[in-house]
Amino acid sequence: MQQHQIVSREQWVAARKAHLAHEKEFSKARERLAEERRALPWVKVDKNYIFQGPDGKVTLGDLFRGRPQLVVQHVMFAPDWEAACKSCSFWADGFERMVPHLAARDTTMVAVSLAPVDKLEKFKKRMGWTFDWVSSGGSDFNSDYEVSFTREQIEKGVPKYNFGTTPFYGPELPGISVFYRNDAGEIFHTYSCFARGLDMMNAAYQYLDLTPLGRHEEGLPYPMDWVRLRDEYEPQAKSACCHG
Repeated sequence: MQQHQIVSREQWVAARKAHLAHEKEFSKARERLAEERRALPWVKVDKNYIFQGPDGKVTLGDLFRGRPQLVVQHVMFAPDWEAACKSCSFWADGFERMVPHLAARDTTMVAVSLAPVDKLEKFKKRMGWTFDWVSSGGSDFNSDYEVSFTREQIEKGVPKYNFGTTPFYGPELPGISVFYRNDAGEIFHTYSCFARGLDMMNAAYQYLDLTPLGRHEEGLPYPMDWVRLRDEYEPQAKSACCHG
């Protein structure tokens, strides 16, 4: 790390308070953005999507588990892969323990991938995850919500990912989609985000942003090159004891 300015406690507090004013501006802007997001129009879901869960077939409506709101984490896991994407797994590690808290606010969270359910269950056990995870293989769900793409789509070179704003960088890409189910059982697609739009849902990144080194991704082949499945990181070296 390069040399950094060192000041007295009083000078640090003055600088911190100046930065706090900017943080408050950002918080207010974020709240306005959230209000705008909630005010977006909805699209009625007319397709009868069928998924495969560990106990058999389930519908999109079943995934709500009786609650009005559903958050779908599109986890990259192609049918021929033996493991989920390491970056998607980084996000999944973060939301694993959020499920009960979301349920307390009438919201169900579920992961959806193209891989067959037996692969999902095997990998879920390996990672120690407990959230619901279903296979969308055999349905149009992934393509309709623009996280899986055919070779023909990619070769055409016309961007479809992130509402056409981000070039393809693979046939499987990450995203989050949100749905609402009313008392009549009608389902509506209310929101989706992709690419850097997912950033705010990664708590580990938000903690790293508080530190002097930040995400420390400069100079890597690509920003998330350092990320591993959590059981593949090298063990941290133990500090030497001065008493031998």
